[in-house]
Amino acid sequence: MSIWRIAGVQFDCQLGAKQANLDFMIAQVRQAAAQGARLIVFPECALTGYGLTDRVAAKEVAEPLPGPATQAMTQVCQETDTFVVFGLIESAGDKLFNAAAIVGPKGLVAGFRKIHMPCIGIDRFLDKGDRPFEVYDLGGLKIGIGICFDNSFPESVRLMTLKGADLVLQPTNWADKAIKNATLVARVRAFENHIYYMAVNRIGNETGFHYIGYSSITDFNGEFLAFAEHDREAMIIADIDPEAARRKKVVHCVGEYEIDRVNWRRPEMYEGLV
Repeated sequence: MSIWRIAGVQFDCQLGAKQANLDFMIAQVRQAAAQGARLIVFPECALTGYGLTDRVAAKEVAEPLPGPATQAMTQVCQETDTFVVFGLIESAGDKLFNAAAIVGPKGLVAGFRKIHMPCIGIDRFLDKGDRPFEVYDLGGLKIGIGICFDNSFPESVRLMTLKGADLVLQPTNWADKAIKNATLVARVRAFENHIYYMAVNRIGNETGFHYIGYSSITDFNGEFLAFAEHDREAMIIADIDPEAARRKKVVHCVGEYEIDRVNWRRPEMYEGLV
């Protein structure tokens, strides 16, 4: 079956309350799975909270990948036959990363480390991601991940598209100043790459920041399939067809009006980008 039901959970992550956040996410996975979801996505730093004020505080809540949280999530993925993506602070030796864990019935699939670090929240004190953007095949659905600020750069999502992503995920923490990211950028990234796109934001107030919600699932025409309200916990759900995302050519009128924004690129003319 090519159709995938996907879900995003918008909620108020509690700063430093890892067990409470994990318990909430596990309950939401079960709820989404009961509605037929096969992939469930949570916000950036959903396990730990984002508004930590120094590296010492980050180290206290960080954990490795795989680690206790991914082990607990693996169990629920096995029970529900689902895949889950959630944000956390990853410890790796003396390094600390803003990371997203991809977990499935067989355990940790991969960990992605945020590459572009803004001067906001805990990102001020963490290490820059040291792995390239990749695409992960969940068994018929190919996903890419960029955390929050990563996908402000069109090159990031275009690269994942070229690597075969059907769906790009954006676990994020958008505050008041980022409303255009929620209402505009997600739709543009989906449209210009002819992919599905899911941005999962949080809500609530944390260390002086107000998080706005507005999580969304967008199709390759740039149309919202699901859009969460401002300031409310929500679960967004949509059915997507990976095969449709792979048909990049859009034919409005055969031989007269056809468009392919991916395969009709001319990379030899873009030397200045690299």
